[in-house]
Amino acid sequence: MFNGGSGGRRGGPEKVKNFGKAIKRMLAEMRKYYALITIAMIMSIATSAISVIAPNKLANITDEIAAGLALDQNKINDITNELSRDPLTESVIDNVVISPEDKEAFVNIIKELRSETSSLTKLSGEDAVMIYQKIDELPESIREVIKPKMNHDAIRNLALLMAILYVLSATLEYLEGFIMARVTSGFARDLRNRISHKINMLPLRYFDQNQIGDTLSRVTNDVDSVSSSIDNSFGIIIGDGLLLIGSLIMMLITNWVMALVAIASSLFGFVFMATILKKSQKYFAERQIELGNMNAHIEEIYSGIAVVKAYDGKETADKKFNKLNKKIRNANLHSQFLSGLMHPIMAFTGNLGYVAVCVTGAILTINGAISFGVIIAFISYARLFSSPLSRIAQAVGNLQPAAAASERVFEFIDEEEMSDEQHINSHIDKSVIRGNIVFDHVKFGYDKNKAIIKDFSAEVKAGQKIAIVGPTGAGKTTMVNLLMKFYEIKDGDIRIDGASTKKMTRADIHSLFTMVLQDTWTFSGTVRENIAYNHKSVSDEQIMKICDTVGLSHFIKTLPNGLDTDMSESESISAGQKQLITIARGMVEDAPFLILDEATSNVDTRTEELVQKAMDKLTEGRTSFIIAHRLSTIKNADLILVMNDGNIIETGNHVQLMKKGGLYADLYNSQFAL
Repeated sequence: MFNGGSGGRRGGPEKVKNFGKAIKRMLAEMRKYYALITIAMIMSIATSAISVIAPNKLANITDEIAAGLALDQNKINDITNELSRDPLTESVIDNVVISPEDKEAFVNIIKELRSETSSLTKLSGEDAVMIYQKIDELPESIREVIKPKMNHDAIRNLALLMAILYVLSATLEYLEGFIMARVTSGFARDLRNRISHKINMLPLRYFDQNQIGDTLSRVTNDVDSVSSSIDNSFGIIIGDGLLLIGSLIMMLITNWVMALVAIASSLFGFVFMATILKKSQKYFAERQIELGNMNAHIEEIYSGIAVVKAYDGKETADKKFNKLNKKIRNANLHSQFLSGLMHPIMAFTGNLGYVAVCVTGAILTINGAISFGVIIAFISYARLFSSPLSRIAQAVGNLQPAAAASERVFEFIDEEEMSDEQHINSHIDKSVIRGNIVFDHVKFGYDKNKAIIKDFSAEVKAGQKIAIVGPTGAGKTTMVNLLMKFYEIKDGDIRIDGASTKKMTRADIHSLFTMVLQDTWTFSGTVRENIAYNHKSVSDEQIMKICDTVGLSHFIKTLPNGLDTDMSESESISAGQKQLITIARGMVEDAPFLILDEATSNVDTRTEELVQKAMDKLTEGRTSFIIAHRLSTIKNADLILVMNDGNIIETGNHVQLMKKGGLYADLYNSQFAL
């Protein structure tokens, strides 16, 4: 009892689709936004280029500062040679006057230093302390010449350039994020619009064969999953992918040995990430499917909550809910666990590469192969190389639920639509319709191998009131669906005033009919809006006149705001009163044909009598089809068609059929049997 209302999808279980194919389809569907995506990519390229250039500028600043703090051995050699040429006279170097005594003291200290260390620039900690102590003993004139001098202008210019680069990078990154947000939100809007359009193009068969909750899940959960995942992933993959390539190139240019060390340490992460992607995709697809099943179950239970409570079905409903919830939990556990491994693994890989780069750089610096500024720049590049790896891994993990969700969305969009009617050019003017309908050996089956309507033939004259009766499953509602062209007949023909419905568009056919169904359908809005649905020119006077005819005016006057009462906020509207509102809605439609499918099933006997009189007035001058199980409501029908197993087995009016003593008489008399 908990699986019926909305039906279940027929056929085998869902299969996991291809991740790469799903992403390609998603990108192809975004072609409308290629221009914006291109602009975002250009900004991402610029941001990545700035991020790659910045470490080089940082290295230059580091080298400038190091030069301003360390002794220049070449300058000391030049000064030593200059002062040694003429030790007995004063010399002027860099506008500083150096006396003979100062010259002699300088030469002696330099000789002493060189006897104790081989270099003045490559020093151990103890050597550095000893050298700077000796330099402090030099005469002031000598110290003024040889002391390190900071190039403040160069450092200031480099710092300003870096500040400009970082501000520009932040601005471009913000604009890129804004553009990608526009792309993803617009793409989600387009998907919903396409789904909304698709719903109107799908045959009734789709809704008979699929759970309503699962369809709603595709419109809500799956579209939201696609949108959020694209927003969080595409920009990262594009920007960080470019940053990864740029940092790799700069590492190779800066020092190929250290670059190879960094690349080798990152290979492990790439291999592991590919393995996880392959394993986890099926769980993301399973999660989206189970979410749809869960939504379908919840929709069924809440729509039939009165039945669930009346039959004490809470335990059964809870068991099914817990079973579905457990499946979602298991799919989430596997998918999130596997995708969650990506970030720590890539973080470990990045840290491993960082350590390897630091050790290698230290060795190369000690051996004089690179400067201190180069190792600082390379450490930045190593971070730039490892951080994108981690973020890309996380972004790819976020894309997996998007791929699974997009498969379900595009599966819905790709569903077979109703047959194309562009080749039908004829248009029907309902004002000239006489109202004759002929069913000519109609055959139909929902399943190709099983016929429901086997050989239905009937001729309906204009203005007649036709009642279709029979046991459950006889094909009564199916005949109405075929007449409305909700389904295409398999064989035979249906003609309206001699014109085949095969040569009419569905819109034309629907405009000829007013339908009042067994199931009441009201929407969130005022009573007026519900009665005048899709008819903007109907006045309040016309609505109230129709309500008088139906017997609804007294009820409307008792409502707090009359016709302006919001039906979603009023708890005083019963199911029977809602049915009267739908009947009034049908009376607003001025169509030559009328279909009443158990239209009075939800009203009481007294109201039914009142509605029956209203229906008699409504059917005057119209060809009417009435499907009813209460045979007392169709005693005044001009023609009664008794159906069983898809065929007409009896025809006639009430009196004639009762005299025959056949199936109709049995059905009629059974209403009064004890």
